[in-house]
Formats: sequence, structure tokens, C-alpha cells
Amino acid sequence: MSLVQRISMFLRSPRGQQLVQRGRRELAKPENQRKLKQLASRLSSRRR
Repeated sequence: MSLVQRISMFLRSPRGQQLVQRGRRELAKPENQRKLKQLASRLSSRRR
């Protein structure tokens, strides 16, 4: 079984669904969105 298949199976499991929902809740928080934007800008400035 490939890694992609194993990840896909996990994400369909109850525990995987709990983690997906938790991730969505965390991403909805303004402070986490700000942190992600800062990280993205730092990474994009490194590539130049």
C-alpha cells in the first residue's frame, strides 16, 4: 500500500475526520491566519 493510499484511508477514518475539523477550526482563527501570511511572505522573499 502506498503512502498516499494510507494517508487517504486515515483521513476517511473517524480520527482523521476529527483532525481535519480541528485544523479547519484553527485556520478560522484570525491570529493563525496572520501567522500563516507572515510565514508565506518570509518564504516567498527567500526565493527571490
